[in-house]
Amino acid sequence: MGILDTIRKPQDLNELSHGQLEELAAEVRSFLITNVSQTGGHLGPNLGVVELTLAVHRIFDSPRDSIVFDTGHQSYVHKLLTGRQDFSTLRQQGGMSGYPSRAESEHDIVESSHASSSLSWADGISRARQLTGEADRYTVAVVGDGALTGGMAW
Repeated sequence: MGILDTIRKPQDLNELSHGQLEELAAEVRSFLITNVSQTGGHLGPNLGVVELTLAVHRIFDSPRDSIVFDTGHQSYVHKLLTGRQDFSTLRQQGGMSGYPSRAESEHDIVESSHASSSLSWADGISRARQLTGEADRYTVAVVGDGALTGGMAW
């Protein structure tokens, strides 16, 4: 049994040492290569955000804190860390979405692909929380350079 097999929610990451986090990152990459090679999907972008996603989930408290992925097809690691490890149906009809999906998990706040809208979403979520007295929560936008060239990013 590997470390990945013990992760069911993001809070489980807080129990891991830095060495175990490095081992988990390697396990996640191996898992993605094996599974996405069989089902199809966005392999490269997800291999590139393993440590980033581990860090975001270790520092912030999802779903209490909102994590918005601008490039939704980079959410496979997020899915693994939020209890969705059955990738056998990834991108299959009736199976796991290749993007964040509110129907799949309370951890998926915004359904997106690559719309350059995460900054707008994060701003709106943060302002709504201020208005409702929930200003003690964080909103995180995971944004890449390509998103900043889109029309809605400011």
